[in-house]
Amino acid sequence: MSFINEAVVYNIYPLGYCGAPKENDHVQAYRLDKVLDSIEHFKRLGINVMLFNPVFESSRHGYDTIDYRRVDCRLGDNASFKKICDTLRENGIRVMLDGVFNHVGREFFAFKDVQEKKWDSPYCGWFQNLNFGGSSPLGDPFWYEGWAGHYDLVKLNLQNPDVVNYLLDAVNFWIDEFGIDGLRIDAADVIDCEFFKKLRHTCKSKKPDFWLYGEMVGGDYNRLAGGEMLDSVTNYECYKGIYSSHNDHNYFEIAHSLNRQFANGGIYQNLYTFNFVDNHDVNRIASELRDKNHLYNVYTMLYTMPGVPSIYYGSEYAVEGKRTWESDYDLRPCLDLNSVPNANRQLFDHIAKLSRVRLALEGLKYGKFENVNIRNEQLVYKRFTDNQTVFVMFNLTDRYERLGFDSRCNAKLTDVLNSNEVFDCNGWCELDMPPYSSRILVVNDGSFKVDLGAQPETAAIESPADNSNNELKEEEITLGKYRHFKGSEYEVIGFAKHSETEEKLVLYRSLKYPDEVWARPYDMFKEIIFRDGRQIRRFKKI
Repeated sequence: MSFINEAVVYNIYPLGYCGAPKENDHVQAYRLDKVLDSIEHFKRLGINVMLFNPVFESSRHGYDTIDYRRVDCRLGDNASFKKICDTLRENGIRVMLDGVFNHVGREFFAFKDVQEKKWDSPYCGWFQNLNFGGSSPLGDPFWYEGWAGHYDLVKLNLQNPDVVNYLLDAVNFWIDEFGIDGLRIDAADVIDCEFFKKLRHTCKSKKPDFWLYGEMVGGDYNRLAGGEMLDSVTNYECYKGIYSSHNDHNYFEIAHSLNRQFANGGIYQNLYTFNFVDNHDVNRIASELRDKNHLYNVYTMLYTMPGVPSIYYGSEYAVEGKRTWESDYDLRPCLDLNSVPNANRQLFDHIAKLSRVRLALEGLKYGKFENVNIRNEQLVYKRFTDNQTVFVMFNLTDRYERLGFDSRCNAKLTDVLNSNEVFDCNGWCELDMPPYSSRILVVNDGSFKVDLGAQPETAAIESPADNSNNELKEEEITLGKYRHFKGSEYEVIGFAKHSETEEKLVLYRSLKYPDEVWARPYDMFKEIIFRDGRQIRRFKKI
């Protein structure tokens, strides 16, 4: 087995994370060193693999490569990046890079040589469909193929042995210089499969457990993964199924995808897919979900389904961001992970706990999959090996539900996600499910526990400034937006007086359903309550 079975991946888009200039200013700056300041953050979160999107010299966004052997000057240099990789490894975190092999930027040395020497350049054969029978949309006296119509991304000819050897030499350099353990292959679904065979041989010859996975948005994953090619691909089918099944209150959607892919006879039951709920190309999950209370179940599902889970930087704090027709920069913000504005620390705690649970359970890392009970708003599935059976339960509603399933066993069930609570089980099991909740139940004799450790972050939603000395003071309510402690958001639009008691009331409307207007006693609205042993505000100004 590869190290990936024991992995929890953290994905950083370096140029955005570091706040680098959008256009390469060719000024040396060591912005990526900020990773070193967040190592304790990664460890608290349970991360043991770091995936960096492009780090090599490019003109703009990283995918328009200039030099495959030089770290982008906006991020640092080769020596500084080597130090980052070495330090991560010393802290138990492996490193994977983003391999951009389908295309290069227009400042790539071989393309500039063609621009200068035209048909006399020895590099004319390096680029897909390059010919001198016309001109390019960018004014070159020749035509070439741009990736997906983007002529700033010049498509390489991967059937040219010189191109292939050049790229494989670069990969050898990355392994030797930076000690990397795996690669994400950008735009893998449009790359010549013969290239993957050569790439696999090169990487596995140096590191037998080197892990290769490709970006594949659709189609049959088996076309690129398995056998002599890549180890795996991105699981876009389940990415979509996870968020839309919560948005539509329809667990049948994700249950169908999981069954189709991973159940006995499933088309990908032998693939360890790369799973995610957001990345640098798609909306942040906190922006994609209609109800942010579903974030907790979404991440429980990500961590308990077959394959490896990946966290996109900042999403552990529910950072938001949507792509637009003009730009996707909102998906790739500059962040200090030790000081994220409006951070949802309760979500951080939940994900950190999931990491501990996942890494402790053989059933989640290596187990087979089977759906057990599917409803629109509740779901039970199991993961199992010869040595361990784990049931995972979900309730996406805003109310308590009673959910049952056939365990086919007479044993104890330990809910390792929720304080190792133990339930008796004799065949049919029926448990209470709180609103927006999940359970991870391990079949055992009652003695099994997972060490969940101390909470790595405060579970309180308040910032330290709001919660000094663990004692909150009531604040006056004013017009504006507020977040309920369960996550829903509202706008205070006015105040009123009860006609019988003259009690002061707060009038507020739902931001999700603007036509819904509510009234609540003023003193209750501003109330401070206890949750998870801490003081929090019933409604907090945002």
